[in-house]
Amino acid sequence: MRFLKIFFYKKESNFNCNCRKSVSFGSDLGGCGGGSGANSGVPGDASSASDETITGDTANSDTSGNSLTVWCWDPQFNIPAMQEAADIYARDYDEGFTVTIVPMLTDDCETGLITAATSGDFSTLPDIILMQDNSYQKYVYAYPEAFTDLTESGIDFSNFPEGKLSYSVVDGRNYGVPFDNGTTVGAWRTDYLEEAGYTIDDLTDITWERFIEIGKDVKDKTGHFMISSQSNSPDLIMEMLHSAGASLYNEDGSANIAGNSALIECINIYQEMVESGVLYEVNSWDEYVSSITTGQVVGTVNGCWICASIMAVDDMAGLWGITNMPALVTTPGATNYSVNGGSSWYITCNCKNMELAEDFLAKTFAGSVELFDNILPTTAAIATYIPAGDSDVYNEPQDFWNGDAIYAKIVDFSSKVPSNNSSPIYYDGRDYVGTAIQDIMNGADIDSELQIAQDSTDADAHALGLY
Repeated sequence: MRFLKIFFYKKESNFNCNCRKSVSFGSDLGGCGGGSGANSGVPGDASSASDETITGDTANSDTSGNSLTVWCWDPQFNIPAMQEAADIYARDYDEGFTVTIVPMLTDDCETGLITAATSGDFSTLPDIILMQDNSYQKYVYAYPEAFTDLTESGIDFSNFPEGKLSYSVVDGRNYGVPFDNGTTVGAWRTDYLEEAGYTIDDLTDITWERFIEIGKDVKDKTGHFMISSQSNSPDLIMEMLHSAGASLYNEDGSANIAGNSALIECINIYQEMVESGVLYEVNSWDEYVSSITTGQVVGTVNGCWICASIMAVDDMAGLWGITNMPALVTTPGATNYSVNGGSSWYITCNCKNMELAEDFLAKTFAGSVELFDNILPTTAAIATYIPAGDSDVYNEPQDFWNGDAIYAKIVDFSSKVPSNNSSPIYYDGRDYVGTAIQDIMNGADIDSELQIAQDSTDADAHALGLY
């Protein structure tokens, strides 16, 4: 008889802050600093975690040795995805296969990792842990002994886009299996575009320069802003930067902020959109989502997870289309593809059955089109596993999106996202740049503000001994 046991435990923690923090290793871990994505509620992000108790059988794991423990955080997203992966994998085990899922906030996952590493006791870690893409490098740099090198595991990493893989590659070695897709899309109200004399095709494969021209015309003809953005968030500018394979960091880990021509172009574009009335700045995530779902703006440029918020409004079905994002104009390597958000699975050094864990990931998240077909309708988890984009499920026309097969389109977009330089202090530099942008929008000198951000980021890098 083949059977699967999935156990759920509630991990209690006194560190229950539901926002993204900037961790300073070796310092007090109780404080939280706001990142712009901290309250976004996007899949794979800190606030999409839930401290809700998921109940179930809490018996001990089976005695067959076919048992894995997993930390992940979202009961609507990555937890059911892990359940489905375990169910598919269990078919090969007559004696049973057990997965114990411990629901934890992403902040608590990171805190648990830090606690284990600083105490030198890794026995508290699970076999597999889910981590945000942009935060992982900070932890592997500080605690390399906590993670398992998967390069020789038999996992076929060629089935994932280079841009997605780059978050989990360290010194040319693969450490993580990519999970959810944060590929950037342009999502637009087709009725507003039609009113102004445009279609989705007019927003496809264009530059930001052309986008601003269209946005001004649409605003004049319809009264709607083209796009919105949180005033305290650099997310849109980071997506612009990444779309050209550019970064806030050099290959050696030093900051590349002051005098960064690509970053300056992104800021100038952003500033022009605000001043011309193409972009509407809001103060919070809730206001941002509301501006999209109530029709204040024509659409948005953001990670594909934003589609879930749009689709939550039933009466907008058939009024939307998606395409790629605009490209930079003067920066070398400019493309129409980027990413915002996402996470990957990692095997820890505490894994009791390394061969089982590697095989599990290889045959599910890195090897099963069926898995991604099954979780798409229930979790909206869009694969970065490239073969999934060829499946019938991913190529099924979506009525909400005017009959477009958007899921296959998004997987195709993900395969074209350029890689860029990440850093163990990615969020530090991002937050410093975010502060600089706010000051620049209020009239401060761009060169001076970026120099301040550069100096602050370099100081953090030196403090951690990054270079």
